[in-house]
Amino acid sequence: MHRELAGVITETTEGYSFIYDVDYLARSSAQPVSLTLPLQNKPFTSSILFPFFDGLITEGWLLHIAKRNWKLNARDRVGLLLASCHDCIGAVSIEEEK
Repeated sequence: MHRELAGVITETTEGYSFIYDVDYLARSSAQPVSLTLPLQNKPFTSSILFPFFDGLITEGWLLHIAKRNWKLNARDRVGLLLASCHDCIGAVSIEEEK
């Protein structure tokens, strides 16, 4: 969020989880990444990719170009998220954990 680590999305065999970073939560300036993911110290879980993050993925002709150029499957939502949302419009960007 605003180029600072806000949290971590994890894909598991059961679905997805998102948890805010402890240091991020401790900041007085901390803001939720989405109204549907309010600030809290326990993880959010879902069987599908959280709609907020799924909504960041490109659509239409840009999605077609992304799938063709990066050879990604349209069902690989995390792969598409990582490939196309590193430099999103807005405050949130997605980066693969090193």
